[in-house]
Parts: sequence; C-alpha cells; structure tokens
Amino acid sequence: MNAFGYGESPLQKLSDHGWESRNIHVFVKRDDLIHSEVSGNKWRKLKYNLAQASHLKKSGILTFGGAYSNHLLATASACNDHGIQSIGIVRGDELSESSNPTLARCAELGMQLEFVPRNEYALKSEKGYIETLQNRFPDYRVVPEGGANYYGIIGCQEIVRECDGEIDHFFLAQGTTTTSCGVLLALAEHQHLTVVPVLKGFESRKEMEHVLMRASLSESSISEYLQRVTVLDDYHFGGYARYSEELIEFIRFFHRKFGIRLDPVYTGKVAFAMWQELEKPEFEGKSVVLVHSGGLHGIPGIEARLGEKLF
Repeated sequence: MNAFGYGESPLQKLSDHGWESRNIHVFVKRDDLIHSEVSGNKWRKLKYNLAQASHLKKSGILTFGGAYSNHLLATASACNDHGIQSIGIVRGDELSESSNPTLARCAELGMQLEFVPRNEYALKSEKGYIETLQNRFPDYRVVPEGGANYYGIIGCQEIVRECDGEIDHFFLAQGTTTTSCGVLLALAEHQHLTVVPVLKGFESRKEMEHVLMRASLSESSISEYLQRVTVLDDYHFGGYARYSEELIEFIRFFHRKFGIRLDPVYTGKVAFAMWQELEKPEFEGKSVVLVHSGGLHGIPGIEARLGEKLF
C-alpha cells in the first residue's frame, strides 16, 4: 500500500459469443476489488480528502452517514489503515454502536460515532451547521456525506485514467453524481459516458450541472461535457434500493456467467442496462467498460430481506 492508496483495480475482460460476433469488447473496471471495506467509488471519493487532511495537518476526518452507510464504514477503515482519526455523524439518535454490524465495525475501527436526531442531520450541508462542527472539532477536516466534493471528483477521474485510452464507452450507476462527474471530466474527446440513475425521478443532468458548477467549470464547458453523456433513467426498478425478481435473476445469471458479484442497489442495475443497450447497432465495433463501483457490503442485508442467498 502506498501513501493514501491501495493500488489500481484490475480491468477484467468479459467473454460473450454474441458480443464477440459483433466485435464488441466489454470490460469491467473491478473497483470492488480495491479493498474489502474501502471498495469501489467510496475509496475514489476518499483518497484526496484524506490527502488534503494530511496536507492541512488535520488529525482526522469528520463525515456523515446513515445506519448502514458504506461511506462511514469506508471512512473508518481507510482512516484506520492510514493512521488518521475519524468521526461519524450518524442519522438517528435512537441508534448506538451496537445497533447493527456496520456501526459496530465502524466503532471497532476507531471511529467516534455521534448519533443525532434526523432534523439535525438534515442540516448536514448547511453552512452554519458545518461551521458549528468545525468549531467543535477544529482538528478534523469535514467531508460531505458520500465524499461528494471537489476532492471526490478528482479521485473519481482516476477510474478513466487507469483504463486503456482506446476505450470508447463507459457505463456507470449514478447516485449523487460525484463519481459520474469525475469520470466525465476525465474522458477523452472520443469517449462517451452512459449513466444509470438508481433513484426514480432523479434529475440527472441538472444535478451534474450543479456539481460541475461547484467545481468552478463555466456554463459553456459544462454544456460541452454533458454532450458526451447519455442518461438511462428507466432502469431504477422502482427507485432507490428497490428491485424486482427480473433484476435478481439477472444478477445471478451475471455471476454464473462471469464470476462477478453485483448488488441490486447500484451495480446490478447498470449491468442490466448495459446488457440491454449493447443490443443496439451503434455499439458494434466498440470497446466498453462497466464500472463496478462496489456496494457489495450491503448484500447480507439484501439477502435477509429476500430470505435467501443471492449467490
């Protein structure tokens, strides 16, 4: 492990006769293999926030998350690995360190957990509330929920830079748009990005515009970048953390065929969308990357709701 890093994730080639007969080359950027707890885009969005905390001589990171937050777990684990302290502001003052395995693991990794009422948690992006936290914890760098800031965008650019420059197209699940904006900014002129929002009714382009504006891009530059984005907003399967039997069966099929685990919240939806989209003639002769953004930590909870194993 180098300073603030775990090494590059592999680019895995997928073999399918139908794709190969049309000269379509499909790869998976295996960010799920970066680390067992700091995997996928969680690490991408944390990497330069940790580096900035070190540069500013801060003793730790303070961030936010819900009861089952993969971001909180990733932050706790990354900080523990790199000798940095961490504080997690958790939504729900009825919770405790023993409420679930995620919170218990965060505490085990040394994260100081503060459980706050939901109305207070809703202020997490408000300037006054952030200033209050900074006054309470002056030695900590405050990182937004999910690592959704400028340094998160910079980290996500490395997803593209670690791939072969001959790649034509990237497919990516979309939540806050931080990862998709980072990937977009790193694209070469010939490359294109397809995003699959996992929230129903999500205004993807509008949200991406807001994030890119906060990154100090001009309106003309933003407009130019967004011309290289396709939004597929009908693969959410009912909304965030919702899924159907069709999606579950596809995830199982994908695992049997390629040996890669997906989750029904993010990566399963974008893989399902890619599988459908590659039937279109415009993908013939193209090289495509599916970005595996992690999210596998939540699979036990999903299996509990299903009442059976996914794999």
